[in-house]
Amino acid sequence: MFTGIVETIGQITSLKKEKNNLHISIKSNFTNELKIDQSISHNGVCLTVVEIESNVYTVTAIEETLQKSNLSSLHEGDLVNLERAMKLGDRLDGHIVQGHVDQTGVCTHVEEKEGSWLFTFEYEKHHKNLTIEKGSITVNGVSLTVVNSKNNAFSVAIIPYTYENTNFKMLKKGAVVNLEFDVIGKYVTRIMEAYR
Repeated sequence: MFTGIVETIGQITSLKKEKNNLHISIKSNFTNELKIDQSISHNGVCLTVVEIESNVYTVTAIEETLQKSNLSSLHEGDLVNLERAMKLGDRLDGHIVQGHVDQTGVCTHVEEKEGSWLFTFEYEKHHKNLTIEKGSITVNGVSLTVVNSKNNAFSVAIIPYTYENTNFKMLKKGAVVNLEFDVIGKYVTRIMEAYR
């Protein structure tokens, strides 16, 4: 489980296809603290460390993960948001994030405000995911508060700290992002569907 509070940004050093899998190697400033089998969120996708060499570690994404996320569009040199799994007893500064991406979304608008940024995203409606005003959403692994919630779109306000310390500073109109909708909202939706 994660909180959506990004620890650091990693840089892709290598991408290797093996059958339907993709081995992703990442340089990060916490690699020396990692161990094999550890779970790490990469742009919101929970992946397991399978190899460590110097300041680079490697994870493997399977076909289903590549189909549901933006990991298949990564290139060497790209920056990814990283968060290690939450420790039991830690403060939950963001919200409950599973690291299971529900679907991707597309950035449709970026507006620079006086001291902040407003990003707007659209997503396919057929997955039955939804947002609510002032509810939680995870975008590329970042826990954020929804503003301007619509049927298949929403906006988030990004403060300067988040902008500088995540890959939001790289996002432009047309960028594909990973979305994980609020887990409590997903359960409520499922329960309501059962009663209909």
